[in-house]
Amino acid sequence: MRVGPLEVGTLQQWQPVTGSAISWQPTKACLAKAAQAPLNDVPIGYMQAQHIRGYLTQKAAGLDYSRLMVVSCDSPGQCDVRAMTYVVNTHLRRQDTYRSWFQHTGDGQIVRRALENPADIEFAPVRHGEMTLDEVRELVVGTPDPLNWDCFRFGIIQSADHFTFYASIDHVHVDAMIVGVTLMDFFMMYSALVGGGGPVAVPDPGSFEKFCIEQNRYTSGLTLESPEIRAWTDYAHNNGGSFPQFPLSLGDPSIPTTSDIVTVSMMDEEQTANFESVCVSAGSRFIGGVFACSALAEQELTGAATYYGLTPKDTRRSTADAMTQGWFTGLIPVTVPIAGRSFGEAARAAQVSFDTGRHLAAVPYDRVLELAPDLSRPRPNFPVVNFLDAGTAPLSVLLTAELGDLNVGVYGDGRYSYQMSIYVIRVQKETAVTVMYPDNPIARESVDRYLEVLKAVFQRIAESGRHREPLEVTASSVG
Repeated sequence: MRVGPLEVGTLQQWQPVTGSAISWQPTKACLAKAAQAPLNDVPIGYMQAQHIRGYLTQKAAGLDYSRLMVVSCDSPGQCDVRAMTYVVNTHLRRQDTYRSWFQHTGDGQIVRRALENPADIEFAPVRHGEMTLDEVRELVVGTPDPLNWDCFRFGIIQSADHFTFYASIDHVHVDAMIVGVTLMDFFMMYSALVGGGGPVAVPDPGSFEKFCIEQNRYTSGLTLESPEIRAWTDYAHNNGGSFPQFPLSLGDPSIPTTSDIVTVSMMDEEQTANFESVCVSAGSRFIGGVFACSALAEQELTGAATYYGLTPKDTRRSTADAMTQGWFTGLIPVTVPIAGRSFGEAARAAQVSFDTGRHLAAVPYDRVLELAPDLSRPRPNFPVVNFLDAGTAPLSVLLTAELGDLNVGVYGDGRYSYQMSIYVIRVQKETAVTVMYPDNPIARESVDRYLEVLKAVFQRIAESGRHREPLEVTASSVG
């Protein structure tokens, strides 16, 4: 569903133009060089390793695994294939994550192989002719898995007067900044070339390999007594030795399923402004209010005295990092005591938990498990709350780059894996919540019920701001 400048959904919601399709794929010579790439001693990123192990675990159980991130936009006119070929190869050669591929060894380890010369990467256009929408989706979802070097594809679908560009990249190489990093690369370079200005000087990216080295150095120095590890272990012990679960049943996770997605508007423009005013008056910010509402909704549904949440944080730290493709994102644990608390108290507690826990995004949970083997890996359907604000990346990238008119979208591949994704999206005219969940009747009913209660909470808090009511808003008053 489109919210503001960005559409979020699965490939089933993706509506590119129909017409003649071209995809960019590696040449035979390029594939041969990648297959012979030597072992590389740069450690694999923790989130990359988790992704690969998750894929293999699901595959061994006969289940599918969501692994692709697809980003697309429209562009007027006929695609200049020669220029786009230059753009694709320039993008791949300047981002060092694409030089690597990973092997899962017989002893359960994951090793990295890497091309030493970026110029060995060469993608060429493959013309598919006229394709239906379903055929285009099949082409995109057929992008190789994360144990193949070439687990990324690019393409266009050409209509009479414009074309849709897409990038389909395995999550092992990208996080949510795929929207900004990929589209900015392609938009800036392609526009300059077809405009007759020659290759544009795109800002140099940083190095994802350097991030992996620094992450390994930092995490290797942690012990069970490190404050960061103790914070994570305390959080996990409070959740039965793992991550929290969604408050309602989502069906049997051992049954193969695809994913579905639903978006519900929580507040209109005026209500959003009122809600923020209430949050500020309470000594919180908007995101603290979001978690307070999540806590109130969960108490209404389950009677829980304390809410435990997870939210992602981009750990990029420099301007160069902001132009770097890779999986930099970690998780922040959020704890909100809610029993007997007003909204104001809950919002302040949530804000403190979020602010003081931001540094924990640099500590992968898999490293915690290495040091505390009594803990468990995340259980199926653990929820992660993503907060997207038009004033911050990646939405702000679309607005400042004037990409909003180009029908920009980011899509999942329609598969479902362990993580349940909840997006709270704030744009100028509304605040909405999008949930991606396993496509079965039990989950559908649970998600509908959850969104109904959550919306009632948001609405109640927003109305308290409009009427200047006191902040003594608890779960019993919003059910």
